Amino acid sequence: MPTPGASSTAPVPIHYRIRPEDPAAHLFKVELRVETVARTALTLDLPAWIPGSYLIRDFAKHIVRLEARGDRDQALAARKLDKQTWEIPSEGDRLTIGYWVYAWELSARAAHLDATHAYFNGPSLFLRVKGQENTPCRVEILPPTEMPASDWRIATTLPREGAEPFGFGTYRAECYEQLIDHPVQIGRFDLIEFPVRGVPHRIAISGRHRGDGERLARDLARICTAQANLFGALPLDQYLFLLTVLGEGYGGLEHRDSTSLIARRDDLPQPGKPEVTEGYRRLLGLCSHEYFHLWNVKRIRPAVFVGTDLTHEAHTRLLWVFEGITSYYDDLFLVRSGCIDERSYLELLAQGITRVLRTPGRNLQCLADASFDAWIKFYKPDENAPNAIVSYYAKGALVALALDLTLRQRTGQRCSLDEVMRALWVTYGQTGRGVPEDGVETLVEAVSGLDLDEFFSQAIRGTADLDLPPLLADVGIGLRLRSATSATDQGGVVDRFAPLNPRKTLGVRLDEAQAEAVIANAFSGGAAMRAGLSAGDHILAIDHIRATRANLDTLVDAIPAGASVPVHVFRRDELMVIAVTPAPAPLDTCDLCLLPDAPPAAQDHRRAWLGPPAGD
Repeated sequence: MPTPGASSTAPVPIHYRIRPEDPAAHLFKVELRVETVARTALTLDLPAWIPGSYLIRDFAKHIVRLEARGDRDQALAARKLDKQTWEIPSEGDRLTIGYWVYAWELSARAAHLDATHAYFNGPSLFLRVKGQENTPCRVEILPPTEMPASDWRIATTLPREGAEPFGFGTYRAECYEQLIDHPVQIGRFDLIEFPVRGVPHRIAISGRHRGDGERLARDLARICTAQANLFGALPLDQYLFLLTVLGEGYGGLEHRDSTSLIARRDDLPQPGKPEVTEGYRRLLGLCSHEYFHLWNVKRIRPAVFVGTDLTHEAHTRLLWVFEGITSYYDDLFLVRSGCIDERSYLELLAQGITRVLRTPGRNLQCLADASFDAWIKFYKPDENAPNAIVSYYAKGALVALALDLTLRQRTGQRCSLDEVMRALWVTYGQTGRGVPEDGVETLVEAVSGLDLDEFFSQAIRGTADLDLPPLLADVGIGLRLRSATSATDQGGVVDRFAPLNPRKTLGVRLDEAQAEAVIANAFSGGAAMRAGLSAGDHILAIDHIRATRANLDTLVDAIPAGASVPVHVFRRDELMVIAVTPAPAPLDTCDLCLLPDAPPAAQDHRRAWLGPPAGD
């Protein structure tokens, strides 16, 4: 008997049943049960990309077998229409589709399964029923047929529908878009919980480690609270950090109520060691970045991302906003929350400036185009990428810095990027409206009352370097560019600017995976490219002395100024001798320094910039 008052036309939920069926073969078994409409053919497809990672990944390539049956258990012939779409004839009211997915990509984006754990992101596993995108979904997650261990649990923010907390069983989603926005970790993990503005937050740490999870939770609580205070709202009921630790690895992907992260186990804080190591600072920055995305890109979204079809690209020129501004705030919130000190933050800022300056492609590609072409350039780098493209993460962060300091300076400290982010949240995030392509620039001018057309034309649609020194001087910070002292020199913070002593260089980046001197990138305008050296060349000797990755810089710098020397290289299997004249190293390394004679007003401006946002 139907429940009184219930609608007889309510859609029947689409039911997914997932089992890590064969850990040895890395196969998930997925069963999809769906009601058909008017007995027409059913069309199914799998996304080609995952939100937050702008590359066509063709997840359907991992479906190794698919079969369909009707409501009388009769076999039905599934016809493939294209690389990711299937059509199934309907001979009844209900269809059951079974398919097996190969899962062996250990990343934050896809699926991975072995005897130690199971993990998946929705776009890599859940077929979409075309025409029923808004139908509620029920997800039954089953344990492996032969459980590797009795203590396996589930970590996800999918709402439970009968499943015990962290247990196998049934979960639900209101629609397909929600279904694929909740990654799932299955296996053993350490679980630490902390509140932020009364909302439960959890960290599930998978992988062998001896890290201090409680300290990580305390620091994340400070960072998350500071970010929530910036926006004045925390628009969720729970949040989950899914952290997998490995010997080597780094990456993350944002979701509406969670994030998937991969980091080095050595980056975790260690018990009894209070210092913030470089690795731990990197991990906190990663967590801060992905958490900021719960506002900036998951709720404040480009218009083209609202209801977007994941079977093909969605182009926007605003990735500098959603990734670049986020990359600016991720480290800024480390210092604002008190997790790192001012000097440590300035070291990170100097390294960020250096990364951009060492990308000759910044002189060719503007930020708007870098955003638009992410699908074919940023996510598909080759040996010429540094010469042809610029990162909308790295340069976008510097534009956010310049915009923040410009707003503060030109409005007498009345307005900053903080006010802009709050306005974006109220105007777009809270309303669900997508940000139009010109929406950010229009809103910045409306909030600040400034005419910033020249700023945006140069910073976003131009390729000239940003004029950062006067902006930083206004907050009591000096900036100087110099040549790098070695291949590992990334710039940093100094107590005073020492005399310059430029070294000589070939203008190459070596392959760090090789013990020998193998060129990974030859930079535009550098001595190597001018002489004819190329990516992939194996440098054997400089001026008849054996070269390795370890001694190449020393050999090159010892060559007299203006002298041309023979360089022996293997290109493929051919030995070549190429005459090269090393050149002075470019001024592409940034040092920052707290100006000892900065006026009190500049020091006040710096404290206002690096301190907690208004409202904390």
